[in-house]
Amino acid sequence: MSSYPIVEHFYSLQGEGYWAGRAAYFIRLGGCDIGCSWCDTQYSWPLEGWKNHTPETILSWIRPTPARHVVITGGEPTLHPLGPLIRALQEEGLFVQLETSGAYPPPEHLPDWITFSPKRFRPPHPAYYEVAHELKVVIHAPSDLQWAETQRNLCKSNPVAFLQPEAYEPNALNWVLPYIQENPIWRLSLQLHRYIGIP
Repeated sequence: MSSYPIVEHFYSLQGEGYWAGRAAYFIRLGGCDIGCSWCDTQYSWPLEGWKNHTPETILSWIRPTPARHVVITGGEPTLHPLGPLIRALQEEGLFVQLETSGAYPPPEHLPDWITFSPKRFRPPHPAYYEVAHELKVVIHAPSDLQWAETQRNLCKSNPVAFLQPEAYEPNALNWVLPYIQENPIWRLSLQLHRYIGIP
């Protein structure tokens, strides 16, 4: 039976991107080899040392809550074979969102929504340009804006496109706001959970 290394799980609000403000149950998986300097969940990077849980156990956490939206995140969750977990959640009638850098192939059983956040220093798997529902690019240098455009132009799935200022770069918002005004195909993503103090 499939099982997954769970770093943490909690019922909260989605803080970023298209579903910002939506109540969601978060499942954070352990393991990430991407190494973003701005990552606010570096504690999730180790692949080992977490207790593994089956999809049925994960469902037992979610069922007592009103949650209808589940976010599978990390770490980099696609390090793990997510198909059985996604299938179990969907069979329960839950809407499943996957947050990924795209460094590894998409799950063999696709979620309802893929938030694709590619990184310049780790080329994504090309399949994400075909299946992503949402493109979210973190901006931590002015040159990231043009790189974001190259990523959007590669996407054949026509995802909703977001620019997210890097929280630890004080100038990032000043680069992003005028760019979105000049290029309104993009939307602004802020990490709302940081502002309101929720996980």
